[in-house]
Amino acid sequence: MDMNTVHRHIAVLKIIHHEESYRILLKFMLTVVLFIGSAAAIYFACEFFVNGVEWLGRKLGVGETATGTILAAFGTALPESAVTFVAVVFGRDTAQKDIGVGAALGGPMVLSTISYAVVGFAMLWNHRRLGRATQLIECDSKRLRADQAWFLSIFVVKVALGLIVFAYKPWLGMLFLMAYVVYLLRELRGAQVLGDEVLEPLKLHSKGDPGLLWPLLQTTLALAAIAIASRVFVSQLESIGIWAGLSPQLVALLLSPVATELPETMNALIWVRQGKERLALANISGAMMIQATIPTALGLFFTSWAFSRELVVSGFVTMAAVAILLLLFSKQAVNARALVPLAGLYAIFVAIIVLM
Repeated sequence: MDMNTVHRHIAVLKIIHHEESYRILLKFMLTVVLFIGSAAAIYFACEFFVNGVEWLGRKLGVGETATGTILAAFGTALPESAVTFVAVVFGRDTAQKDIGVGAALGGPMVLSTISYAVVGFAMLWNHRRLGRATQLIECDSKRLRADQAWFLSIFVVKVALGLIVFAYKPWLGMLFLMAYVVYLLRELRGAQVLGDEVLEPLKLHSKGDPGLLWPLLQTTLALAAIAIASRVFVSQLESIGIWAGLSPQLVALLLSPVATELPETMNALIWVRQGKERLALANISGAMMIQATIPTALGLFFTSWAFSRELVVSGFVTMAAVAILLLLFSKQAVNARALVPLAGLYAIFVAIIVLM
């Protein structure tokens, strides 16, 4: 082979290398664009969702707290519950099923740390604009404390089951479903009907009384948009995580829950901006209860529900966050500044996982 042929081969290899690098760069840029675009889509869909769910609660005669803990929470918990369902039911191997278990543990951790911290930060940012003299959060502390205590009692059992092995463990999934039904009935019994508070006009029917059909239609369409955008967001986040060298299990535990809990976090931002932090906190509290029960039941039904070290750390970080929330909600008033440091617990979790 003469030198000219060698040079031609080298030139061809360089062209192929540059083309491959170009394709990788384009793929990465597309991932970033979809990542940002889907996050924006989730936010705007949540604007329609919170507006629709408030009217839906009013038309169904559901109390303000129950509107957040049941209607809003059930809707926004669908993306993360779907992630767990698909992974544990249709996963082809143990690794894929472990992704569902990681999502079931990661969701409550993100809600109890990042989402509550976002409420605190949003109130610190907006309290002057809302005309508040202090940074106190308006909420039903007693009820929120009861919710957190109820969650913690269920979550402790959830973590304990991941540490032991026995034959009839799958049957205990029914107990978690029953626990959510009991919580649901308790919320409905304790609900107070919304009074004559003026709601913002329904976005899809801004003139006159929208009735029941229009709020239901707007809420359903918004949920569909949130589900689609959340799926795109999770996919792009998983791609970014894999490019960063993270295993699928770590992506499921570290990144996917942050993405799937984005609707609750967006709702919190919107409601706090409107001065309705009571609804924001109720939405997060209700979503935590769903995450403590329904995904757990699915995991128990379809997996061995055996925890790795990372999952155990996740469970203890969540319990630490809830213990702090119990302490904060034991007071009549909660300062927004006290919620912000909860995000530090998630940072501690990430540091522990990286160092393990």
